[in-house]
Amino acid sequence: MTHHLDTIARETGISLSSVSSTAKLLAEGGTVPFISRYRKEQTGSLDEVQITTIRDRMLQLAELDTRRISILKSLEERSLLTPELKKKIDAALTMTTLEDIFAPFRPKRQTRATKAIERGLTPLADWLLENQNADPADEAVKFVDAEKEVPTAADALAGARDIIAERVADDATLRGRVRKIYEEQATVSSKIMYGKEEEADAQKFRDYFEWSEPFKSIPSHRMLAIRRGEKDGFLLMRVEVPLDRVTHQALPDWVKSNAEAGHQVSLAVEDGCKRLLMPSMETEARLMAKKRADETAISVFGENLRELLLASPLGEKRLLAIDPGFRSGCKTVVLDRSGKLLHHTVLHCTAGSNNQLYEAAVEVTTLVKKHDIEAIAIGNGTGSRETEAFIKKLKLPSSIPMVMVNESGASIYSASDVAREEFPNEDVTVRGAVSIGRRLMDPLAELVKIDPKSIGVGQYQHDVEQRALKNNLDDTVISCVNAVGVELNTASKQLLSYVSGLNSTLAENIVAFRNENGAFQSREQLKKVPRLGEKAFEQAAGFLRVRGGKHPLDSSAVHPERYALVEQMAGDVGCKVEDLLTNDAARKKIDLKKYVSAEVGLPTLQDILAELAKPGRDPRKQFELFSFQDGVEKTGDLQVGMKLPGIVTNVTAFGAFVDVGVHQDGLVHVSQLSDQFVRDASEVVKVGQKVQVTVMEVDLKRNRIALSMKSKPGVAGTIRPSSSSSDRGYRPQAGRGPAAPTNDWFSQAMQNAKKK
Repeated sequence: MTHHLDTIARETGISLSSVSSTAKLLAEGGTVPFISRYRKEQTGSLDEVQITTIRDRMLQLAELDTRRISILKSLEERSLLTPELKKKIDAALTMTTLEDIFAPFRPKRQTRATKAIERGLTPLADWLLENQNADPADEAVKFVDAEKEVPTAADALAGARDIIAERVADDATLRGRVRKIYEEQATVSSKIMYGKEEEADAQKFRDYFEWSEPFKSIPSHRMLAIRRGEKDGFLLMRVEVPLDRVTHQALPDWVKSNAEAGHQVSLAVEDGCKRLLMPSMETEARLMAKKRADETAISVFGENLRELLLASPLGEKRLLAIDPGFRSGCKTVVLDRSGKLLHHTVLHCTAGSNNQLYEAAVEVTTLVKKHDIEAIAIGNGTGSRETEAFIKKLKLPSSIPMVMVNESGASIYSASDVAREEFPNEDVTVRGAVSIGRRLMDPLAELVKIDPKSIGVGQYQHDVEQRALKNNLDDTVISCVNAVGVELNTASKQLLSYVSGLNSTLAENIVAFRNENGAFQSREQLKKVPRLGEKAFEQAAGFLRVRGGKHPLDSSAVHPERYALVEQMAGDVGCKVEDLLTNDAARKKIDLKKYVSAEVGLPTLQDILAELAKPGRDPRKQFELFSFQDGVEKTGDLQVGMKLPGIVTNVTAFGAFVDVGVHQDGLVHVSQLSDQFVRDASEVVKVGQKVQVTVMEVDLKRNRIALSMKSKPGVAGTIRPSSSSSDRGYRPQAGRGPAAPTNDWFSQAMQNAKKK
């Protein structure tokens, strides 16, 4: 273990003492959020990213040790382990190096070389290598044996070459050199599969019908796109280097003469490189490129998810939440300030007769007045802008904000076991509308109920390695939940399960205890929850809040293990703990250096003082109201050169997708994100960010929009569809219904609302 800690310290640049302390805390069951927040003295104030890096590298090195033990056991069982070989295996620091060392000894399936060995041709192969200045004709005759299927001297030499070829391909030093050539000089190319050119499904890969670029610089999104095209049967991908670059590395080590025996060895080396080594290296390179692309895509997904989870909450408001629709109407719910469902109905406010529109207007104004509605949430799916326009016509009090809510994944939640458990007597449409409303109140609390992969902020998430993706997304959710903190008496079991030290079982036990015994009065009461032991309490308590708890610090991020210390501070300055939470003058009297000890250092003391100033503070930004531009509701309303407000919905390696309110996100290519050169889109924009964009191009036929965030973008133009529908002033949109009638239902509804 010690040498692993040295390795991690060297690789990361983190001090050995910090790595050692962090590893010890992790081994004792510490979670990343807990260690980062409450054990700064031991780690040297490492952040979550650094602690996660140490944790993951420890796991990788543990896997390396497991494989090392397996290889040593295999070699021992076959009496192949020598002291020199064991020394090499013990010194291997990567899985690739370890497998290269093991390659010559790995049990093989039947190959040309193994067949030659079975025919007794190993001595001839050895002779060729040792006597390259000789003529092998006479020596080869000695191995002719019809019973062993070696009828001629030429067959004997061919078999000997096969043995040498396999040795060349298994040579660890050569593999290392050739691997480097592939990493630095290989070319990735793709071609359309023969006969697939005209297939409709192949057209999305048409950019890669004849494509090539350097292996070392191919972006993750292109690699994943080409791999998907190959998986779907439309593309053929290769990772190649010229044969002579590989043989140039191999020949000097193996060929020592131009004589006939040396020529036989040369033939074997070339065969080993072309037939065995290069295909093996191509396979490795493909896997390497896939892993590299996966890491980038997963990282992008994780960062996007973090921004979405930490989106600004509106807070506890009485809400009217609407899930828009056309034919089936708009499912509408009323929620109280805690998110409890009070009422649900269906409004025909996007399409229908004048009478239906009139009735919907009356019902909305009545619900707003009856329930003293404080905000209106509208899902941003089909019919959202029409619903928004309908609500605006009602001229409700200006104090009631109307907010478009990203509804990605809401349908997944509404059909889930979680939703059925919450609302067993309601259908999926009601559950979906409730989810939209709750997302506005508190995005984090609601989104944790959905599989992160279903939220729609990823890039090729179904193509990347799923275990690595899940681990990253779980880490992201855990980090966000614990950064914000969780209200113990209102949190769902799904939210509680992400709290440091807790799991789904303990979360269920907490909710059950709360239901049976009423609201928690203190953090200390957590210890009465079945199966929640001292370790779980230590890890979780600081991230759980008890509003109005018995101890003043129960609603703060101060850990219970430091309550006594804060009480001492209060006593020393002549006040109560409550006064430290409300009186800035009292806090200023505290001399932190006075409380430094072997267990508590300045980093923790500074955190405590900051928490006393703003107990239980929410690190998320304050909610800001946003509105799309009026009159721009569908793709056909867009004109090249328009400047529009938008919200970033997804960030990828090649740019950002922005919602401008037309039910079709536009793409800001990475080259259009800024007047300056941008290498990584995430450095410029984040999911949920409000931006100003210029329409660069509108493709009505394919419903695609190109946008720019440059101060002076050069617009490309508008691509018109071949159809003449645009000439009629009506452009049908996928999934959109007919325009609402424009008769005087509105004035009737307003008069009726005033009477009520």
